[in-house]
Amino acid sequence: IGLDGEVTAGQSTIDQAPITGESLPIEKTVGDKVFAGTINQAGSLEYTVTAAANNSTLARIIHAVEQAQGARAPTQRFVDRFAKIYTPAVFLFALGVALIPPLFMAGVWFDWIYRALVLLVVACPCALVISTPVTIVSGLAAAARKGILIKGGVYLEGGYKLDYLALDKTGTITHGKPVQTDYLALFPNVEDSAPALAAALAGRSDHPVSLAIANAAVDKNLARHAVDNFTALTGRGVRGDINGETYHLGNHRLVEELGLCSPALEDKLFALEKQGKSVVLLLDKSGPLALFAVADTVKDSSREAIQQLHELGIKTLMLTGDNTHTAQAIAAQVGIDQAQGDLLPTDKLQAIEALYGQGRRVGMVGDGINDAPALARAEIGFAMAAAGTDTAIETADVALMDDDLRKIPAFIRLSRQTSSILKQNIALALVIKAIFLAVTFLGMATMWMAVFADMGVSLLVVFNGLRLLRK
Repeated sequence: IGLDGEVTAGQSTIDQAPITGESLPIEKTVGDKVFAGTINQAGSLEYTVTAAANNSTLARIIHAVEQAQGARAPTQRFVDRFAKIYTPAVFLFALGVALIPPLFMAGVWFDWIYRALVLLVVACPCALVISTPVTIVSGLAAAARKGILIKGGVYLEGGYKLDYLALDKTGTITHGKPVQTDYLALFPNVEDSAPALAAALAGRSDHPVSLAIANAAVDKNLARHAVDNFTALTGRGVRGDINGETYHLGNHRLVEELGLCSPALEDKLFALEKQGKSVVLLLDKSGPLALFAVADTVKDSSREAIQQLHELGIKTLMLTGDNTHTAQAIAAQVGIDQAQGDLLPTDKLQAIEALYGQGRRVGMVGDGINDAPALARAEIGFAMAAAGTDTAIETADVALMDDDLRKIPAFIRLSRQTSSILKQNIALALVIKAIFLAVTFLGMATMWMAVFADMGVSLLVVFNGLRLLRK
């Protein structure tokens, strides 16, 4: 679809995954909206353009990414601010130690110049300045070993502050590929034959739901039937003749149009649809024979990752373009605290900004173009790098190389450990130097002690920072 618009004629299914992230194509008919960047799959339609190229949904996503990236304030490290004051102040203090006592207090020039030199060596900010980069590089290397690529030390430092994590659904929590999840024969005598009949019809269609049913039959090595007079019924399903009998494989709408629906069947359909599943039925001339449910299944690692995040005290929120029923069902499966469905990219961005308005420090996990604005606006954006789009990976601050959500709790634990070691190193550098400065000013320190105070503390903070590399 080249530009945003509204359908005026025809009917088709549209893959809206690039814009909304929905895992299944959406049926479009007269009066429905279509978006630039989505893909027409079956049938033809005509639509009236409602937005110019520079104001399409895709263009607004690009603009939202640019705005969100510009909204993030740069982080100034404590060490940088401190060093700007500390270094000139120590130099001036040492100069005063060398000049004031001999000039105004009858001090011996040699003694006070020696003390000033010792003071300069002791006060050298090497340990303080080196403590941050050594620790950060160790943390970045430790993360890379775990398959977590971090685009800068500022994100490793900031990870411990997160208290809320927003997650996309399709391709992030779920596999992003629909599979058959349920099969229900409505009559005992068709329990063995119905899957092969449905697979024969489904194998002639390229709709993702049909492909899921066909693939399930392949996995079970079911017998293949020849299909004659095959017909695709746009927006409803398919029809074909097998062994001289006419069969239909289609959705809820097809059953109603054929006048073969019943209250009992409605209850079965509603129960499956409430779980966020797409249901298709196999029918012959007498009525429905079997139900097949298809859904985008949850990754095995997702539940464990959400549990670990909760143990770390981090709240979770799902943001998805799928319908609200599906969002709620998936959120319940994995234990996510809140779920919002039917969201466009700008809606996801607004959800992140709403959390910021509540004083939250928010991370965002996604894999698609539609997630890019929210990834850019979040405190830290996490991209699923194995199956994610280039746009998401470029926009995000952290890339998870094997799309395993459990790496996010690992990142947060590493960030907290890095923050702890950074504070330890800064405290070590300042406290030890303060002690030696006092000893030097009292005239009890020698140059050897000064060298030990400078190089010893530098080595101490280096070894402390390298602890992050331990498994």
